[in-house]
Amino acid sequence: MTSRGAGTAFSRKNYRLSTEPEKSKVTGIVNSRLLNDYLHRVFTNADGNQPAAAYRKHLTFQNLQEHLDRLLAEENGSEDSRDQVAEGRLGPSTVVLDHTSGFEGLLLVDDDLLGVIGHSNFGSIRATTCVYKGKWIYEVLISSQGLMQIGWCTLNCRFNQEEGVGDTPDSYAYDGNRVRKWNVTTTNYGKSWAAGDIVSCLIDLDEGTIAFCLNGISLGTAFDNITRGAGMAYFPAISLSFKESVAFNFGSRPLRYPLMEGYRPLQDPPVADLVKARKLLGYLKNVIHIGIDVTEGKLVEKDTSTWQLQGEPTVLITLAHIFNYFSPLMCKVYLVEDVLMTFLLSILERGGAVEAHPLIQQLLDLMWLLMEEYEVHECLKQLLMSLLRAYRFSPIIPDLGLQIHYLRLTIAVLKHEKSRKYLLSNVLFDVLRSVVFFYIKSPLRVEEAGLQELIPTTWWPNRFTKEGKESKEVKEESAEERLRRRAYERGCQRLKKRIEVVEGLQVQILKLLLNNKDRGGGEASRYIFLNKFRKFLQENASNRGNLTVLCPPEYMVCFLHRLIAALRFFWDGHKAKTPAALSSEEAYVPPQLFYNGKVDYFDLQRLGGLLSHLKKTLKDDLAAKANVLIDPAELQAVTMDDLDEDEESATSAAQSQRPSAALAIGGALARPGWLSSPTLGRANRFLSTAAVSLMNPRRPLGTLEKIKVRTLSVEQRTEEDIEGSHGNEGLLLGRPPEEPDQLITENSLLEVLDGIVMMYNLSVHQQLGKMVGVSDDVNEYAMALKDTEEKISRCPKRRRDIHEELLKSQKVFSEKLNHLSRRLAWINVTIYSKEKMQDIYWLLRVCIRTIEHGDRTGSLFAFMPEFYLSVAMNSYSALKNYFSPVNSMEELPGYEETLMRLAAILAKHFADSRIVGTDIRDSLMQALASYVCYPHSLRAVERIPEEQRISMMKNLLAPYEQRPWAQTNWILVRLWRGCGFGYRYTRLPHLLKTKPEDASLPSLQKPCPSTLLQRHMADLLRSDRDLAPSFLNSVLNQLNWAFSEFIGMIQEIQQAAERLERNFVDSRQLKVCATCFDLSVSLLRVLEMTVTLAPEIFLDWNRPSSELLLRRLAQLLNQVLNRVTAERNLFDRVVNLRLPGLESVDHYPILVAVTGILVRLLVDTDVQG
Repeated sequence: MTSRGAGTAFSRKNYRLSTEPEKSKVTGIVNSRLLNDYLHRVFTNADGNQPAAAYRKHLTFQNLQEHLDRLLAEENGSEDSRDQVAEGRLGPSTVVLDHTSGFEGLLLVDDDLLGVIGHSNFGSIRATTCVYKGKWIYEVLISSQGLMQIGWCTLNCRFNQEEGVGDTPDSYAYDGNRVRKWNVTTTNYGKSWAAGDIVSCLIDLDEGTIAFCLNGISLGTAFDNITRGAGMAYFPAISLSFKESVAFNFGSRPLRYPLMEGYRPLQDPPVADLVKARKLLGYLKNVIHIGIDVTEGKLVEKDTSTWQLQGEPTVLITLAHIFNYFSPLMCKVYLVEDVLMTFLLSILERGGAVEAHPLIQQLLDLMWLLMEEYEVHECLKQLLMSLLRAYRFSPIIPDLGLQIHYLRLTIAVLKHEKSRKYLLSNVLFDVLRSVVFFYIKSPLRVEEAGLQELIPTTWWPNRFTKEGKESKEVKEESAEERLRRRAYERGCQRLKKRIEVVEGLQVQILKLLLNNKDRGGGEASRYIFLNKFRKFLQENASNRGNLTVLCPPEYMVCFLHRLIAALRFFWDGHKAKTPAALSSEEAYVPPQLFYNGKVDYFDLQRLGGLLSHLKKTLKDDLAAKANVLIDPAELQAVTMDDLDEDEESATSAAQSQRPSAALAIGGALARPGWLSSPTLGRANRFLSTAAVSLMNPRRPLGTLEKIKVRTLSVEQRTEEDIEGSHGNEGLLLGRPPEEPDQLITENSLLEVLDGIVMMYNLSVHQQLGKMVGVSDDVNEYAMALKDTEEKISRCPKRRRDIHEELLKSQKVFSEKLNHLSRRLAWINVTIYSKEKMQDIYWLLRVCIRTIEHGDRTGSLFAFMPEFYLSVAMNSYSALKNYFSPVNSMEELPGYEETLMRLAAILAKHFADSRIVGTDIRDSLMQALASYVCYPHSLRAVERIPEEQRISMMKNLLAPYEQRPWAQTNWILVRLWRGCGFGYRYTRLPHLLKTKPEDASLPSLQKPCPSTLLQRHMADLLRSDRDLAPSFLNSVLNQLNWAFSEFIGMIQEIQQAAERLERNFVDSRQLKVCATCFDLSVSLLRVLEMTVTLAPEIFLDWNRPSSELLLRRLAQLLNQVLNRVTAERNLFDRVVNLRLPGLESVDHYPILVAVTGILVRLLVDTDVQG
């Protein structure tokens, strides 16, 4: 790029410098002799030598540009030689993926044409450049660890959705997912890869070999004697399955791992520009090193770490000349990564806090001062992209030094206010996936991560003491085991300290982004962040079906914890300044946020249904209670014509885009491929350009565009809109009378809190459940190892062969457990640590308080988004089931009170008429059912206020026909289990010998009946004359139906089993049959409970319904006894078949239930008689 004329004009016009070098007076800058010495010192060669005598002429600012041109021109000769086509390579010098060769629709390609996401069963794509001679290398950055085949292919290879790279004779591939290499046939090769790894693909066309490296470590030669000769040229290529993703580096950026000897990247590095950039950086360093002492009239060495731009004209004009050449180079990704990022990292290498290195801030000031705005923007964008890539794809080493290094530089850049605001507004959420900065990847291969040195001693528990398990299973640990456990825990602590350093830096980044005091030059960072964060949530909430757009849940978990830490820091900081405000321990989201329209909840379901419906039905309540008036225009229903029009436009758009099926997806991607290239995020360029030509010139807005229009309004909110000002409450507009007039915190923090709750609901809970799998694996292997050791001790000495096999098994299990226990240590520190548990517990309490405040607003409670109730239930479930093996939930502060408040919410809202969604109602019912299965949580239900307990029991006793009744019945059965006749068992007696699938399931907990709730039930049935008959009639109706269905099904099963030609019964039919039997038994138990607690309902003839109820009961019991007791009848024969899936069907459970009813009737008849 030629130097800009502006530089010369600037130096001549602004500073009328003397053109007479012989004058020794000060030139307005410094005297010419000193200036000459200074410029010669600054513009020395990199080796420190002065220029040759020819160049050693008197320097002033008038001839400096000419001098600089000459110094930089020395490298131009080599540039010409590099421009020639490299031998052995065909194709464009800039290597990208070839998106025009028929792969459209099967893949999504990023706009830099280097990142790719699979969007079909098995899509393939190759590069634009091929090689036929010499040694070549390229790198692939693995963004997801699934099924992919990476390697080389020729132009003749034809791929489809079943066959890809490596499945044809002239293509060769490595697959780290299955740890194999492919060339028509397949054999084991290499190591397994993980997201965040880098695969180097090497081809030697002189020797005819192909090899691969993983994170710079050679995996050995994969193929030798590959086909060469006329017409044989090899393209880099990849095949990948749905939603898998990678990014290629053919040489447009510096390769992450050093080149193997003799190998060249497919794309040549910009050598001439590199040399220029390094020279100019050297001159810049010289300016920083050398100071001018004007009074003494000499040059002095300066301490670089404290250098400051103090407005000295001489220094400023010198820097302007350097930046005149340096600026255009800093827009190129290769140079930013290789020159600028390396230099900035070297500044921080001296250690100490980031604040101790103000030089980076000074350099950023210089860039904003001396570079064109578009150049600074491009340079900062490329710098952040390079940092993100470096952070994400750095291997994990024991002290996490690489990750710490890149995060420190990120913090240093974001500390610069102007740079931070530009990056927040345009880059962090729009171009980059900045959430990656808050992720700590989990090592798949613990050896490479150095965990063996960090945790030399491994240990694993033989039993987890989960609530509800037999306590006798927990054995005393031996002295040796205790020593091992303590050594393991010390190793885990060492690991935790190192990870906490990284987490601390990540929280620091978020604190910078949430800064609301940096109002210099526009809006504070926090308000820019808020609008971007809301848009990020919208993309993840609105595109649940489009997996490529979603932020991966493992990133979301880390982001959630860091955001909670930063939020609580600011929340408590505000409390310290404003004592009247609430502390973060008392945080909640006030109910007016849900209905005043200040916060966008997109199209998320509210408790009372859709927002448009609620605005219509509750507009009077909104006006009366909250003084919120709804615009009548908003209430106009969408006509069917509008819907048809939208549908037609969507159909026509889909048809017009069919030639490239990817276009439909490309158009939809507000930010495509979370999974794809590690940094780029905008919709891919070739899709966008192709789509432009296919668009109709005039058409109605599609759904996605409507969303975008709405997003714009969200992004345009100002600080005043959020925080409010005099007479304007901002986000808190429309406070209902039930809500206390209490200062909670800054409004902006309330919106962040609301976003955190939404994030947990989107994918965090699901991920927390997924990661528990590692501890389950440890359990299984520990059991297998124990069994094997017991077998070894019992093995007869004469059976050497068996003994050796058992020893081999023991070795395999021990190695696997060593690996898993170290991996589990990492997961327990990063995901299930005590601090993370406290975060989730804090979130649970936030949701409980928010629901309680919302509930007090009466009908306006319907506006609350459903996810608040979901998060309250799910976070409790996570604390109980996912964190409990590592940390005890009982130790959390205020645990008993929290448990009781959650019980009150479940008891009140499972039958709340304001909640209309069937899914959320079912979830509430299931949560309550699970709650009454465990003694601890059942006691919490018993501690809620009496009127709430009675109200809950009344709702449980409502007639079954009006709602889903199976869960209600199950709750009543659990309250009775342990009191009925022969009903003190945890598992059916005939199933005791078989091992349960999961002993922690609610249905497999020991009986824990509630006499208090039984007493409430008895009082209700006795006192309410209408309740008992309607409830019991519905129970008898359902029992009649369930038992009849069961008998009908076992008849079909018996007939199918007796057929000679095809002895096959559908497993689903068996499952439904077993369910009908279980329902029949549980309904009989509810009848036994009723007969025991309130026998007069059946036996008091003064009640009008008693005789009818007793007759119906007797009929049903006779039917059951008739079908079940006869020997060799249908029931008996099916039970004796012992079909898988019908294990619970047996004589015992149903007969003891019937006996219990009959015994109580007989006993109570005698008493009444």
